[in-house]
Amino acid sequence: MEGDTRRKKILETLSRENSPISGTELAGMMGVSRQVIVQDIALLRASYKNILSTNKGYILFEEEKRPELCRRSVKVKHKNEEITEELNMIVDCGARVLDVVVEHDIYGQITVDLIINNRADAEAFVQKVEENKTKPLNELTEGIHFHTIEAESEEILNKVIRRLKEAGFLLEN
Repeated sequence: MEGDTRRKKILETLSRENSPISGTELAGMMGVSRQVIVQDIALLRASYKNILSTNKGYILFEEEKRPELCRRSVKVKHKNEEITEELNMIVDCGARVLDVVVEHDIYGQITVDLIINNRADAEAFVQKVEENKTKPLNELTEGIHFHTIEAESEEILNKVIRRLKEAGFLLEN
């Protein structure tokens, strides 16, 4: 399969899926190596910015499909052992966590797409961090980080803010 045709098929595949697809899965579908998929995704992202790379794979994020959703950035601080609690608190209110952002003195702003929609996603994220023996980004900033959260209403976002504040995780911007 030629590169242009393959990239078009990758976009079509991502547009049909509601959950991330790993590079390995895409490689199997397209009959190429995962490295070829990584290169194709890089080329696609150069012109089509809505392809997100998450810890679970690639996902096409089409904002125009969801104009009714509300977003807010929250500044939080907690210990590593409280990550699951924080993420569950957000999704239990009916919101989702789009990313994590840290402001590093040397590297500047570092943003990583998370796409945590539910408790299973939160658990899978924490388990992956533990299995890979990596450290969460918030360790670079003494636990301080930001999340972009998204929900169907401002009321849900306000509920998230209240819960984070009650838990002592919320910091004033």
